[in-house]
Amino acid sequence: MPSKFSLTRRAFLGLTGASAAALALPGRAWALTVGAAQTLVERLVSDLYDAINSGGSEARMFSDFAGLLDRYADMPIIAQSVLGVDWRRASTAQRSAFVDAFSGYISRKYGSRFRELIGGQIEVTGARAIRNFFEVTSVARLRGEAPFDVIWLVSDGSGQARVFNLIIQGINLRTTEAEEVGAMLDRNRGDLDAMIADLRNAS
Repeated sequence: MPSKFSLTRRAFLGLTGASAAALALPGRAWALTVGAAQTLVERLVSDLYDAINSGGSEARMFSDFAGLLDRYADMPIIAQSVLGVDWRRASTAQRSAFVDAFSGYISRKYGSRFRELIGGQIEVTGARAIRNFFEVTSVARLRGEAPFDVIWLVSDGSGQARVFNLIIQGINLRTTEAEEVGAMLDRNRGDLDAMIADLRNAS
């Protein structure tokens, strides 16, 4: 049965950009199957629906979204990809701090949009293997707008099945988040510690 949840275009683009938000390809997926990849996305969609309709406070929504990121998104891989070449020059401590700061930033930035996710549907329609990862396809249908495609990229290359990128109407969310972080790093003249400090306060 197709999986569905309520959303608006602005909230969907933002929220899914985080959830999973976007990233470089992890290592080879050895154990994951097409069916398991599709099931993962279906569960993610179902859990999003439950959180959206829980009627909780804004703080609770932030917490719920942080939990969804932890459960379904490969945040270390996402963070590494978003930081790009600067990941190579970062120390172990800076890498850890960036992953933590980036996860919190994403939770605040998109968790607050839960209340906007009303009035549409998303249906998971299928999955297929592509090289060393899996592509799970879906269609979002919003009120008053033409349906649009959403592609979820899934891998277990880091040890567990996780979403590591999204492509929405041809827009790669990895690029979007990388540009945000890159601009923040530029404003801090390449100072990783200063950028991480700013990221902890950003939303």
